[in-house]
Amino acid sequence: MRHKVDGRLFGRPSNQRKALLRGIVTALLENQRIETTVAKAKEAKRIAERMIAFGIKGDLHSKRQVLAYVTDRDVASKLFSEIAPRFSGRNGGYLRLVQTRQRLKDSAPMAILELVDYEAIKKPKGKAAKTEKAGKTEKKEKAQ
Repeated sequence: MRHKVDGRLFGRPSNQRKALLRGIVTALLENQRIETTVAKAKEAKRIAERMIAFGIKGDLHSKRQVLAYVTDRDVASKLFSEIAPRFSGRNGGYLRLVQTRQRLKDSAPMAILELVDYEAIKKPKGKAAKTEKAGKTEKKEKAQ
């Protein structure tokens, strides 16, 4: 019986499972948005929210805890310098999980896992970026 045993096993041995989740969490903190299966996203969300909470704390022990889990030192420093200060006034719920589609090959349910404030910080691409640049130049011309 599995009483009070939580967490998903993903049909993998523990070392592969840990490596998988470490990779997903590191990619999430690096890119601030990833797409993966719903089950993997739910497990990664638990861990990533804990990492962000460590980032908000910001003491030496928290840095060591994060560096023990995140695979890239640059991502860990980005967590403490950029990501954590944005959430310093928030008590939890740093990530959003949006279920999107069924994967074509195996019909696995897919989801996007992103930081809650991702829409505010993402850079516009394509036509939106061109119109934004045009708007900035028009403002400069009016100011002169």
